[in-house]
Amino acid sequence: MLASSKTQRVDLRISPAAKEMIQAAAQAQDKTVSEFLLDSGLTSAAETLADRRLFILDDAQWQAFQAALDALPRARPRLARLMKTGR
Repeated sequence: MLASSKTQRVDLRISPAAKEMIQAAAQAQDKTVSEFLLDSGLTSAAETLADRRLFILDDAQWQAFQAALDALPRARPRLARLMKTGR
């Protein structure tokens, strides 16, 4: 969990059924609802962001990725013409 002083508040509206489920889950983990929601939210946020920052490739995929990065750019005559003439 992120270490810092708790100075911010988050409010949300949920259905009674959702609140009961969250309370039951928090109790099952011997946590307060706030602790449960914060831990669950931070875990989900870390997983979501990791998917956008980290990707795993096997050896063949890594080699193909490296080859694509190392390859010289392809000639794009139409793009060059467009950049010169604006048409």
